[in-house]
Amino acid sequence: MNRLDLIRNRLDEYFPAPLPIPLNHSDPYTLLIAVLLSAQSTDVRVNQITPLLFALASTPEEMAQLDVAEIEKIIRPIGLSPQKSKAIYELSHLLLEKHGGEVPKSFEALEALPGVGHKTASVVRVQAFNIPAFPVDTHIFRCAHRWGLSKAKTVEGVEKDLKELFDPEEWGKIHLQIIFFARRFCKARGHKNQNCPICRSLCGVASSQKDI
Repeated sequence: MNRLDLIRNRLDEYFPAPLPIPLNHSDPYTLLIAVLLSAQSTDVRVNQITPLLFALASTPEEMAQLDVAEIEKIIRPIGLSPQKSKAIYELSHLLLEKHGGEVPKSFEALEALPGVGHKTASVVRVQAFNIPAFPVDTHIFRCAHRWGLSKAKTVEGVEKDLKELFDPEEWGKIHLQIIFFARRFCKARGHKNQNCPICRSLCGVASSQKDI
């Protein structure tokens, strides 16, 4: 069995059905806000706060009626609340002004919104609109290197390598599988190959990309 098949098999074994994304949302807008809030935070913390925020404002129209201080007061426990509250306020206004209150689908339009980077845009595209994308977070970046899937030193480089290895229709599923797997078995700290089902199995597999 080659490297890529082994990784696929292990991911399917431990996380066969990773969807839906573990951020509570009801539409593209609430997904966008939830993903923005998740930066440098946890899904659990975000899911504790978004019901409070969305009970007050769950559409761009409603959010635009609030002021930044009101938003910040609600999201403060998540961290980086000054920057995130300002971004939520401003992007809600931009959605109304430039996109008719709808979340756009293109990378260019999404990344032009305040607080929305490439990873957030990728998550929204694949999860809200089912457009193939491969968001790369710290977990995926780490595992891609440990598992010999990429030697790239940038997130963009790792994303490019993973997109070349996996079929587009797999991207959304595998992106979540790797995140869940990394959180349970392939953590950043205290990692030991023998405790990770993938790293342990890969010890005897050649690391060359040719073997994938």
